[in-house]
Amino acid sequence: MNGSPLKPATELARASGMRFPNESAEYRRAREALLAEEIELRRHIERVAEQRRALPPGGEVRKNYAFEGENGKASFADLFGTRDSLVVYTYMYGPQRERPCPMCTSLLSAWDGEVPDIQQRVALAIVARSPIARLVAFKRERGWHHLPLYSDISGEFSRDYHGMTKDGGDDAGFSVFTRRDGTIRHFWGGEMNGASSDPGQDPRGAPDLMPLWTILDMTPEGRGTDWYPKLNY
Repeated sequence: MNGSPLKPATELARASGMRFPNESAEYRRAREALLAEEIELRRHIERVAEQRRALPPGGEVRKNYAFEGENGKASFADLFGTRDSLVVYTYMYGPQRERPCPMCTSLLSAWDGEVPDIQQRVALAIVARSPIARLVAFKRERGWHHLPLYSDISGEFSRDYHGMTKDGGDDAGFSVFTRRDGTIRHFWGGEMNGASSDPGQDPRGAPDLMPLWTILDMTPEGRGTDWYPKLNY
């Protein structure tokens, strides 16, 4: 925010001026009220993003995590490339799984085309505990072109940054790291889980990382509670 006073959302909604063919007055009143809430939601998302950016320095990364990518062995620092910030998604495709998590796969399929754009600003790494050959084989099967895949060789990174459950199973993790003056620190990580979920809703972060749910939330059917992505249809 630039600090200037904001007009009330209801005022902005009234000024929108958009109309659709054959809509009723009742529809327009309800839509205008909804638009005001959508404007407030946009503002809240920006306030949260500002608060996130203002976090104090997080914990220093002191372990020498080892990975293997499509081009060979890599240290954690190598994942940054030339960027100062690194986004890491922990993919639920550990060696104990016959096939990867369909939900993670749906998310990453949506991200694949965005990777060249993301990498203009920050580094990105998709980390899983399966061997790199297995990850690459699925990348080809799925038709992914850009996702940078890395095998967490020892599983230590996944364990430390919540990409594993207490019993050694997979868990999805999303973290951001920074490199400033040669020091790598954890900046932010997703912490929403079952303990923080609302009644009747699956645990999920906000804003939602999956474009799929954003689109379905715009429809009368919504995202539903009895449907999830599959690897094949």
